[in-house]
Amino acid sequence: MKIYEGTEHFGQVINPVVTSGTFDGVHLGHQKILKRIRTIADEISGETVLITFWPHPRLVLYPDEHNLRLLTTFEEKAKLLREFGIDHLLTIPFTKEFASLSSAEFIQQILIDTIKTRKLVIGYDHRFGKNREGGFEYLKDNVHRFGFELEEISREDVDNVGVSSTKIRKALEEGKVEVANEYLGREYELNGIIIKGQQLGRSIGFPTANVHIPHDYKLIPCDGAYAVTASVEGEIHQGMLNIGNRPTVNGSSQTIEVHLFDFEGDLYDKRIAVQLKAYLRPEVRFSGLDELKSQLQKDRNLAIQLLS
Repeated sequence: MKIYEGTEHFGQVINPVVTSGTFDGVHLGHQKILKRIRTIADEISGETVLITFWPHPRLVLYPDEHNLRLLTTFEEKAKLLREFGIDHLLTIPFTKEFASLSSAEFIQQILIDTIKTRKLVIGYDHRFGKNREGGFEYLKDNVHRFGFELEEISREDVDNVGVSSTKIRKALEEGKVEVANEYLGREYELNGIIIKGQQLGRSIGFPTANVHIPHDYKLIPCDGAYAVTASVEGEIHQGMLNIGNRPTVNGSSQTIEVHLFDFEGDLYDKRIAVQLKAYLRPEVRFSGLDELKSQLQKDRNLAIQLLS
């Protein structure tokens, strides 16, 4: 997959089959569109093109709102789009200037002049252009002027999937990992770097690795304990994850700590990808380290049972 930052270096594409959107999470609803454009491209010996925007439009249009959390970082999204058969990922820097383009200007400058679109596929509720003025009806009424074909993912098709990024965010914020994973069609993933912590877990027989997530816009699920798998340097390990403030040891800030079963070695500064499989319990303040250790053993037993 070729990735273009801006339209300046976008190259020639054979029979471009195009879709557009933020695609946060690349969930089952998005996957329906991705599979469709892949099928069409294969039928006409064409190539797939996905137009997305970075940063997320809400971060630019509503800069005073600081509560938006995304399901995927750009790197995570790009990896998923590659796996679903996207040949060309065109990332358009979303600025206030770009947001002021009319729908007609967007079509002419991006779809026609830059990509030379052969066929455009969008969902029934997709909007584009200044104040979200453009949509499928506008395209349908004017497609004879544009020189490309148009296909809609119908309301029925989208609603039958019943998935949205908002629903997934809500599920993760409520600890409903299995629901979020069902909507995503895979496990929710946290990608980060292992950093040195206080090493308290080591003293009670549960050494943990502190995971630093380098992007503050990445959605972190609700505090609590989780059954997980984790990938480190190509090796998959089972384990459990704790997200929270560690009230038993008077922690003052949120940490993300993973304990890998049957693992020995140095993890510091290594990259880790953690897949959340199940929510075990909320975070609790225990009377001391002995009670915490006892609960961690119960968590471990339950996680092993769930992961097997």
